[in-house]
Amino acid sequence: MYIIAGLGNPEKKYDGTRHNAGFEALDELMDHFNLKLKENKFTAVCASAFIDTEEGPEKVLLLKPLTYMNRSGDSIKAAADYYKVPVENIIVIYDDISFPVGKLRVRGQGSAGGHNGIKSIIARLGSENFPRVRIGVGGLSENEDMISHVLGHFSAEDQAVMRETYRAAGEAALTIIKRGVPEAMNRFNGMVIARA
Repeated sequence: MYIIAGLGNPEKKYDGTRHNAGFEALDELMDHFNLKLKENKFTAVCASAFIDTEEGPEKVLLLKPLTYMNRSGDSIKAAADYYKVPVENIIVIYDDISFPVGKLRVRGQGSAGGHNGIKSIIARLGSENFPRVRIGVGGLSENEDMISHVLGHFSAEDQAVMRETYRAAGEAALTIIKRGVPEAMNRFNGMVIARA
């Protein structure tokens, strides 16, 4: 079994912000499976799906923590403990300001890189050894502070790019499950969704 967790903040006012890129990617995955996030447990909304792998059908829990970004690990840890999911089967999708809008980066493990949601997950799981899909949301402009940037919205032009990026991020997460992290890295690292 796997968990795919998309990170974000739960209030309506955060919809469409850079920091909610993980939520948006999870929404795209929900559409892919024709599911709705309806179960409310583990301080999250979640739904289950099965995907076909070479070893047969694999259960996947799609999960949006409702704990706010800085406590994302609480929700993910609760779900992982309940289903006894090993840390290497927990895939986290989240925003990254160190990459331009539309760029993806898959990693099999690593540090938090200053991202508070990932810091929380590492602290609660006691490990950095979980795969992640990082979604480029663009860096800070001159005289812009971090909080304003990550809680800000994309331009109309960037929104179109991000829709495709969210789909690709979901596909990257599924590729990790079906083909492994190295295959997902080969396919998606460095990918940049071009503006139309």
